[in-house]
Amino acid sequence: MKYCLAALASASLVLVSPVFSNELADDIKQDYDAYLENLWDHFHRNPELSLVEFRTAERMANELRGAGFEVTEQVGGTGLVAILENGVGPLVMMRADMDGLPVEEKSGLPNASKAQQRDPISGAVVPTMHACGHDVHITSLVGSARQMAARKDAWHGTLMLVVQPAEERGLGAKAMRKDRIWERFGQPDYALGFHVSAGDVAGTINVSEGSPYAGVDTVDIIIHGVGAHGAHPHRGKDPIVLGSQIVLALQTLVARELPPRDPGVVTVGSFHAGTKHNIISDGAHLQLTVRNTSEETRQLLLEGIVRIAENMGRVAGLPEDKLPEVIIQDESVPPTTNTPQLARRLKLAWAADLGEDRIVDNPSKGMGGEDFPYFTVDPYIETVYWAVGGTPQEDFDREAAGGAPVPSHHSPLFKIAPEPSVRAGVESTVVALLELMGD
Repeated sequence: MKYCLAALASASLVLVSPVFSNELADDIKQDYDAYLENLWDHFHRNPELSLVEFRTAERMANELRGAGFEVTEQVGGTGLVAILENGVGPLVMMRADMDGLPVEEKSGLPNASKAQQRDPISGAVVPTMHACGHDVHITSLVGSARQMAARKDAWHGTLMLVVQPAEERGLGAKAMRKDRIWERFGQPDYALGFHVSAGDVAGTINVSEGSPYAGVDTVDIIIHGVGAHGAHPHRGKDPIVLGSQIVLALQTLVARELPPRDPGVVTVGSFHAGTKHNIISDGAHLQLTVRNTSEETRQLLLEGIVRIAENMGRVAGLPEDKLPEVIIQDESVPPTTNTPQLARRLKLAWAADLGEDRIVDNPSKGMGGEDFPYFTVDPYIETVYWAVGGTPQEDFDREAAGGAPVPSHHSPLFKIAPEPSVRAGVESTVVALLELMGD
């Protein structure tokens, strides 16, 4: 299972799948049929929102203890750290996030979530759904734990499994670091994670040597106007007009200030203002998501947002103490960036053990973000974060023929084929761990 790093540079390298691969695939299939299928069903029916994943965390703690791991609960809130020591060797971390989303499921699945939960941020009771596939992640983590515990004669070192809360709010990894996860349990030599992908064919492994996920900033713009009667606009300073001018001006940041080959996104997702037809409000509130793949792009976009907001306020005639305020929220995450040589090493191992036809490198066309880098950036830890395909090929074929489109993540229609997704998650994880820790 271990491959020589020097061989990575050899163009004549021949990949030979060991017999062990067939045994691993058979064992994972049997475990899925006997156990993991019901576990995924349980998690899918019972999602929990960020920061309040209490029952999910309790179930995961029981599952990982049952697999032979020493489990510490309440790390960074509802997070878990599970440790399995097996002699001298590297410390390798594998992470899975566990939170759901405030979305009403309309997938049509027989086990569609009917759950509702009080959102700890808004206080409202909302429908709750695993609309991003985190149920696949935690089910696969349990499967991987069971496989690694059963194969202790094939590897040496310390395996650290991290069950992370609040990824959807960008808070969980940061909270676990603040709770001194590395100081308490050891700093990993390698950090691994994966995300199931509705945009990839079920069972495939999509791995990039670059940046699979973008950096994200959450930005609010508070606009201070002067209220007036709608029939007397000259008596006020209309924040809706000013807000509209700001929204349009923001579009020039990517179109005219960012170099064309550098990706970036500035999206205004919410615009709140006013109470009645004939009242000019005295304020407006814009909510933005800002995406980047480098610190240079991030600074350009954030500085541009401040410049545009403030100067459009001056154009509107607002005094200096009433200019629009730009607030960068504490939900920012840096880009997820793989360690190139480690990505190449694992890609080789996956190709050898799982088949070259299952390994792809399809860069995302979107700018989704992840808080996983809070585990790996400071201090730097060698990292690979990959995607496991979750949508059957026939669904893509139907879309291409003019049929129903494949639903995106965070959609009420989102659904993943559980068996190929969970099995590929376990297979890719176990092969990666045995490559890094195996004999």
